[in-house]
Amino acid sequence: MKTLVTIVLLLLLEMNTYAQGNLLPEINSDSLANEVKKEFLHSWNAYKKYAWGHDGLRPLSKTPYDWYSSPLYFTPLDALDTMILMGFAVEADSTREFLEKNLRFDKDIYVKNFEITIRMLGGLLSAYQLTEDRRLLDLAEDLGNRLLPAFKSPTGMPYVDVNLKTGATRGTVSNPGEIGTLLVEFGTLSKLTHNPKYYNTAKKALLQVFERRSKLGLVGEGLDVVTGRWTKTDSHLSACIDSYYEYMVKCWALFSDPECKIMWDSSVVAINTYLADSSGGGFWYGHADMNTGKRTSTWFGALDAYFPAVLVLAGDIDRAAKLQESCLKMWNAHGIEPEQFDYRTMKVASPRFFLNPEIFESTYYLYHTTRDPYYLRMGQGMFDSLKAYCRVPGGYSELKNVITKEKSDRMESYFFAETLKYLYLLFAPPKVLPFGTVVFNTEAHPIRRIW
Repeated sequence: MKTLVTIVLLLLLEMNTYAQGNLLPEINSDSLANEVKKEFLHSWNAYKKYAWGHDGLRPLSKTPYDWYSSPLYFTPLDALDTMILMGFAVEADSTREFLEKNLRFDKDIYVKNFEITIRMLGGLLSAYQLTEDRRLLDLAEDLGNRLLPAFKSPTGMPYVDVNLKTGATRGTVSNPGEIGTLLVEFGTLSKLTHNPKYYNTAKKALLQVFERRSKLGLVGEGLDVVTGRWTKTDSHLSACIDSYYEYMVKCWALFSDPECKIMWDSSVVAINTYLADSSGGGFWYGHADMNTGKRTSTWFGALDAYFPAVLVLAGDIDRAAKLQESCLKMWNAHGIEPEQFDYRTMKVASPRFFLNPEIFESTYYLYHTTRDPYYLRMGQGMFDSLKAYCRVPGGYSELKNVITKEKSDRMESYFFAETLKYLYLLFAPPKVLPFGTVVFNTEAHPIRRIW
């Protein structure tokens, strides 16, 4: 009888140890990294076959799309530094030559200042640093000069759209995310061209938002760049605000700018005081009114999943790990994350999935900071779901509904720039890009502090 009890106890101990992950099979990181590279080529070859020379691909209909009347080659430029990091030298060289031959910004089109900055200006600067091809920096400088008129508002905060040829502007109602997510790119352009005007212009815009924070230290999601008045007072970490906070930390790291550190230290206190929420179990960040701090909703979504990465960069590993567990709950609710999730009811609030990179970004940061293989397994599981639900013959598709898994005919360029890059770097050998040697802009274009 004693022997039987001993055997049972030993079995229970072994099961408990297995449950804790100590006896789980080792992750084959090299194999997973190669698998990500295969998926990159699968999607890239589909783009080349069905949408070459255009901004992006509709993977279900296998047809191209452009953002504007004239293509700006979003996908090739966004994908270029990922190709380089993955070791696709021949493909990267041919793509770079195509861009240098065909990419020109002297076009009579209105473009969105924010999107062009993070995707195109960031992509050109990163590719220049990786290749040392001066033509890429020349293109970046030309683009930067064409975007500068956007900042000629009474407040110094940029208009939403700017005409690349004429410098005309339009769109007065913007948000902290689009206004405050420009300094990594414009600041880097200043450092590489030795011209401070780009840094000073983008820095002023960021400060203008920060100085308009409420007495509680929060910002809203709508701001008029002419009057400086808030048009929407809902405060959160999601779309329209998200990367405003991200760039405080990243500009502090990249430029050693003490004001960015001060802004972050002040902002994170307000975030943890008024947005943090434990209702519904777990640790989340919800919505609150910027002036009163009153909870406005218990929504958290795919875009919010960037915040564990920011917390890691800021040194708050404990909160980052707790929030990542909540992100995983959101993902596991239906096998893939929704655009918005009500963490109080644990139900989907907005069912779309846009091939978002943010949860992979946070997994990457947590793994390389803690070296806990738990995050490799987490990444593997999410990668498997991505392949199961979004892979199609024409690349990868967004989802209209994460519950039904109905697909949507769109594959944005950031799928190459961010989603696949962070997945690859999660599993790739450290020598590919030693952790901590670069600062990624919000489109995951790596910038080295070489100044």
